[in-house]
Amino acid sequence: PALIVGAFAERMRFTAMLLFMALWSIFVYAPVAHWVWEPSGLFASQGVLDFAGGTVVHINAGAAGLVCAYVLGPRVGYGKVPFIPYNLVYTLVGASLLWVGWFGFNAGSALAADGRAGMAMLVTQIAAAMAALTWIFIEWLAKSRITMLGFASGAVAGLVAITPASGFVNVSGAFAIGVAAGTFCFLGATSLKRLLGADDALDVFGIHGIGGLVGAILTGVFADKALSGLDANIGLQTIAAFGTLAYSAVMTLIILKVVNLFVGLRVDAEEEHDGLDLTQHAERIL
Repeated sequence: PALIVGAFAERMRFTAMLLFMALWSIFVYAPVAHWVWEPSGLFASQGVLDFAGGTVVHINAGAAGLVCAYVLGPRVGYGKVPFIPYNLVYTLVGASLLWVGWFGFNAGSALAADGRAGMAMLVTQIAAAMAALTWIFIEWLAKSRITMLGFASGAVAGLVAITPASGFVNVSGAFAIGVAAGTFCFLGATSLKRLLGADDALDVFGIHGIGGLVGAILTGVFADKALSGLDANIGLQTIAAFGTLAYSAVMTLIILKVVNLFVGLRVDAEEEHDGLDLTQHAERIL
């Protein structure tokens, strides 16, 4: 749910958000988590691998975020006035906290302080660094400049993509996944975003959705049986990834329609202009 919020930032009523997140957690997140992480689940029983949440978290939330952006519509002025990042120092601090925190749930998903957890931590670092470097390299080739926002976005893209693979791949696999994540997520947040035409404010689909797809599928390519003792199948990984994408998108659309029926989804233009901190919570953040 915390990821999905980024896609519809500054547009949804607070009560609608609370109701949507509760229903989404029950009817979308919980079933997908069961399919992937319960040994008898729909995907797990077929041998689908997801160490720390590439399908369960990132593809799931990315698809939901894209649908939310479509259903709520663009922000007032989107495409007509520039939306400049408010504070890139905050952005970098947040990305740094994410980067450190990611070690916790990737390595922690080993459920032990052992060699597998150590390898999960190492490949997480490598993939994030390679994706960040890849993103800013492409940015430099495309725009002749490098940005802090691009570096932070690339790092998050690498963290997302390595998440399903972190307990299954070795160092060379992490390098490859990082480069792929930096490349495809850059395209997802730029070219694909323009093609889709959705106002996904924080590129939830472009980074988390696309990064989750890249990581889930490439887990089937780079998983090392010597590390996990498990066989990987790229076909099964692909089916699970796109199956999760489709399920999340359809169910999210249904939930949004139900929520809109009962409480209404979007604030009006004047409230949006004044800001939701003030109009929804009577608080001003300076």
